[in-house]
Amino acid sequence: MQPRFTPFARRGSGKLEQFQAKKYLSLETYRKTGAAVATPVWFAEEDDRFYVYSLANAGKVKRIRNNPRVRIAPCSARGVVRGPWVDAEARIVEGREEEHGHKLLNRKYWLKSVGDLFSKLMNRKRSVIVIRPR
Repeated sequence: MQPRFTPFARRGSGKLEQFQAKKYLSLETYRKTGAAVATPVWFAEEDDRFYVYSLANAGKVKRIRNNPRVRIAPCSARGVVRGPWVDAEARIVEGREEEHGHKLLNRKYWLKSVGDLFSKLMNRKRSVIVIRPR
C-alpha cells in the first residue's frame, strides 16, 4: 500500500505550511568549520518529511554525511529565502526509500525525468536525502 499524500494545510502544521505550493527550498548544510552553505533544491513532501536529490558526490551530500543537522526555508530558484528557517535533520537514504523519494520528485517535477536519463547515460550516481523538521 502506497502512503497517502497529505497537504500541509489539512494537517495544521504551522511551521511547515510555508512550504505549501512552493517549488524550491533552501537547504542549509554545515562545513566542518561550522560555516553554513545554503543551496536551493527541488523537494517533495510526504508525512512531514522532505525528499530532495543530488549527485552523490555533491558537497551537500558530503556535508550531510559529516553533520546531519540542517536548516530549511522556502526560497526562489536563485536561493532568495522567502520564509523563516526551520531546524531539521537530514539523512541519505538507499533502497526502497530512495526509490520512493525519486518517484515523489518525478511526480512533482517532470523535468527531473530528463535529468535522470542523462545521469544514467553518464553513469552518475544520485542520492536521495530525507529531511525531518524538528
